[in-house]
Amino acid sequence: MNDNLLTVNNLVKRFDISGGFLEQLAFENGKLIRKHTIVRALNDVSFTISSGETFSVVGESGCGKSTLARTILGLYPPESGEIYYSKKRIDNLSSNKMLPYRSKMQMIFQDPYASLNPRKTVHQTLEEPILFHKKSISKKEVREKISEVMMQVGIDPLWGRRYPHEFSGGQRQRISIARALMVDPEFIVADEPVSALDVSIQAQILNLLMDAQKERGLTYMFITHDLSVVEHISTRVAVMYLGVLCELAPAKELFTSPKHPYTQALLSAIPRVGEQRSGHIKLRGEVPTPINLPSGCVFSARCPYASEICKKEKPQLKNVGNNHFISCFL
Repeated sequence: MNDNLLTVNNLVKRFDISGGFLEQLAFENGKLIRKHTIVRALNDVSFTISSGETFSVVGESGCGKSTLARTILGLYPPESGEIYYSKKRIDNLSSNKMLPYRSKMQMIFQDPYASLNPRKTVHQTLEEPILFHKKSISKKEVREKISEVMMQVGIDPLWGRRYPHEFSGGQRQRISIARALMVDPEFIVADEPVSALDVSIQAQILNLLMDAQKERGLTYMFITHDLSVVEHISTRVAVMYLGVLCELAPAKELFTSPKHPYTQALLSAIPRVGEQRSGHIKLRGEVPTPINLPSGCVFSARCPYASEICKKEKPQLKNVGNNHFISCFL
C-alpha cells in the first residue's frame, strides 16, 4: 500500500429534524418555547485510508456508517472537520470544483433496485456517467466501454436493452457495480452491497469486488454489519457506536485481540459452526438516542466496566501498539 488516499479529520455531522415552526413549539415551565431537535450523527471522527486497501466500517444500525460514507463523498455537507483526497482538501469545494473528484470517487448502494432508474435500460444507465464526465468520448468508444465493463462484472452485453425489473437481485447489483466502474474510479464506497442478497449470491458479488480491486488497483471503504464478511475481505476495520469510532485496527489484530468492550460484544455474537456460545457477551440497557447523547463515553451506559471517569469525560482514540487504536479509558 502507498500513501494515504483519504484522510478524515474531526468530522462532525448534525441533522435538524425539528420540522416546521409549529412543530418546534413546546411548553416548558409554563412558557412557550421553540425547541430544535438535532441528531448528532457523526461526532469527531478521524481516520485515514491507504491506497489499495479495503477499509471496513462496522457497527449497529443507526451508528452513523452510511452518514459517514455520504459525507465523505460530498452528498452531505459536514458541520465541521476536514476531508482530504490525495492530500487535497475537498469538503469545502464548490460543486464545479468537486466535479474532477466525482469520477475518482464512486458509490455502490445497498439496494440495487432502488439505486437504478427503472425507466432506463442497462445501456442508458451505464452510458450516463461516462457521457457526463467525458464529454469528448465518441459513441463507439462508449459502446466498447459498456461491453467491456459488463463482461467484467459477469453481465452479457446483449442484455443492454433490458430494464432493471428484468434482472434478479444479484444481477442488478452487478449492474450497480458496473455503473461505478464506468468512469475508472480510484476509490469506491460500498454501502452494505450484499445485505439485500441471498447468501450464495453474496459470495459471488464479494468475489467480483475483490477481482475488480486486483485488476484496477481500487481502494474500498466497505460498510457492513456482517462481521463474518469483514473478517475475510478487510485490510483494516473501524468499529462505530453512536457516531464515534470506538476501535480501529488491522483486521487480523481486531478479530484475534479486540480491546474495546463494545467490539468484544460484537465479535462474541458471530455464530461459529460447532462452537458453544458460552462466551457470548450480552449488553444490558437500551441504546441511547443520537438526539440525546450521554455525557462522557457514549458507550458508558451499557459498558460492564464503566467507571466514574467514563460518565464525565470523552475518551480519545489512542494507539495502543501494532497500529491498533482504541477509544477507552481502560
